[in-house]
Amino acid sequence: MVTLESLKRCNMKYIKLLEDVSNAYGAPGYEDQVIDVVKANKGDFSLQADAMKNLYMNFTDIDPNKPTIMLDSHMDEVGFMVQAIDENGLLLMQALGGWTAASAQSQLFMVRTNDNESYVPAVATSKPIHFMTAEEKAKPVALTDLKLDVGATSREEVINDFGITVGQPVVPATKFQFNEKNGMMIGKAFDNRLGVAATIAVFNELGLEGVKNLPFNLVGAFATQEEVGLRGAKVTTKRIDPQVAIVFEGTPSDDYAKSATLGQGRVKQGPQLRYRDSTYIASDHLNNLFLKASEEAGITIQQAVRDGGGTNAGSIHTANNGVSVITLGMPTRYAHTHYLISAYQDFQDTVDVTVAFLKGLTAEDLAFTSLQDL
Repeated sequence: MVTLESLKRCNMKYIKLLEDVSNAYGAPGYEDQVIDVVKANKGDFSLQADAMKNLYMNFTDIDPNKPTIMLDSHMDEVGFMVQAIDENGLLLMQALGGWTAASAQSQLFMVRTNDNESYVPAVATSKPIHFMTAEEKAKPVALTDLKLDVGATSREEVINDFGITVGQPVVPATKFQFNEKNGMMIGKAFDNRLGVAATIAVFNELGLEGVKNLPFNLVGAFATQEEVGLRGAKVTTKRIDPQVAIVFEGTPSDDYAKSATLGQGRVKQGPQLRYRDSTYIASDHLNNLFLKASEEAGITIQQAVRDGGGTNAGSIHTANNGVSVITLGMPTRYAHTHYLISAYQDFQDTVDVTVAFLKGLTAEDLAFTSLQDL
């Protein structure tokens, strides 16, 4: 529910950050531009990268006598990879993450060139209706039917003039927009650049001294390759060895999928606290603590039990000796497409309630993460 208090909190402080992370190109395994944005916004906190391009914020000088809480988000977005180039100069592509042909067909994409920095536009093919038979019009297009057209006429032109070869990443060509009248954002990759921005914002709100004074270590983990099997989080969790993790996600909004009664992740209704999905069951202890913190902060929370989907929580909660995990989703319409819609208010509320939750946690609250005698 939009309230006067929530509108006051929604001061658009992080709009530029959200614009930058949304516009950054970062297919799974090629998250370099997103890394640049995180680096530019790390403030006084340390930042390190591993061989998989996972990032670690405030990972240095961990106190071994304190438990560790990991703030997780993933930097990659759904995209494609150039699989082959045919004799007409069309690019065959393989999906990186979940796509439907209906959401990709006729859309504009960006294809990286061999200098590993430049991108060129390409249109996902579609057969003109003038050339389609009645049978073709009635038959749905398969994802494997689509190719990318950069405007070339031969395979040699694509390779020699455009500088595109097999293995190059492909991402949607969408630019971030913000409607100041209603606080709604339109852009690509809100799954999960909203989470990336939330992690940065939480550290910014707490400040360096504030983080040092917490009764636990706080580490930010920006994972790669979530969209192709939660791969980066397997590495970050092993390296950090947290006892607790908060997973930030841009979760699919069910505004148009379910009724208002059954909806558990509607835009402008607050962050979504997840109890289960197809990959994990949340920590009931942490969920209860979080609900208490949200009530005290006056921030509305949506409680969700999902029968499908998954996040990095699926990898994190069974890692090492087991990790207690909660997942906070910022509702996002049209996930895994070119144009996603989300509310800035839900993002800011996610940041604010997480800060309140972390500030209120005590060492006693986290005692359950240790092995208990019965």
